[in-house]
Amino acid sequence: MEADVLVIGEALIDIVETTDGDRELVGGSPANVAVGVARQGHRVRLLTRLGRDARGERIAAQITASGAVVDEASWTDAATSTARARLRADGSAEYEFAIDWAVPVLAADDVRIVHTGSIALFLEPGGSAVLEVLRRAADSGTALVTLDPNIRSALVGGHEVARARFAQAAASADLVKLSDEDAAWLYPGLDAEAVLHQIAAHGPRIVVMTRGGSGAIGLGPGGVAAVDALPVTVADTIGAGDAYMASLVSSALDDPALFEDAAVFRAALRRAAVTAGITVSRAGANPPVRAEVDAVLG
Repeated sequence: MEADVLVIGEALIDIVETTDGDRELVGGSPANVAVGVARQGHRVRLLTRLGRDARGERIAAQITASGAVVDEASWTDAATSTARARLRADGSAEYEFAIDWAVPVLAADDVRIVHTGSIALFLEPGGSAVLEVLRRAADSGTALVTLDPNIRSALVGGHEVARARFAQAAASADLVKLSDEDAAWLYPGLDAEAVLHQIAAHGPRIVVMTRGGSGAIGLGPGGVAAVDALPVTVADTIGAGDAYMASLVSSALDDPALFEDAAVFRAALRRAAVTAGITVSRAGANPPVRAEVDAVLG
């Protein structure tokens, strides 16, 4: 399938612990982004790593149902990866991973955007392959690069090594989205605006930091802009940042002026906040379709 977006990264099963027992949900930050972008009406191809087992088939079926496709190079004889999620009292989650990550270097000259991040960027041997795809896309100028570090401290290696890897990836990126938790881990002691400028110095034209219920702040055309979170009753926060990221990718596809026009940039931040808000109002990583977002925005 021809695609607008190539997403590279982990797809796995979230095993969510509840008082009624474990629930298994399709997850993985990049996979969630792929689903989210596809639900906004764009053509998406996901390069991941799936076992030829029941869990892998379930993940592929959900991704396909969203309108995205799984690249054939994703399939392996290893077991499908899992992440055991324990929900805290505030609805946020902590994770325990069982991950296998090795992917080939794919050409990205047939897509408009390459997106990656999370474990896929840091965990070897696949991390180096992912970084090479980003470098080639940036050097060729044929595709935009978007990035979400989505730091999982247990899997990204030592702090300085991980921050250096993030900086390398950010140097190839046009747009970076991270959470306030990512920022605190990568740049301890820096305030939000300082983090945005620190990352922008590597080269991205847009940097956005999500701050949970406090909304988001971004650095882009027109300078620094802030947007409130959508007021909702939170079911859980699984997939919220991924939905926000997917919306930004969708906005970049919808209107390239995102990188040059302050009003378009602010509108994209608002749209992403609505997309994330709808996602947290329901259980699991279940991003909305375009019509749901449009209905809230009016």
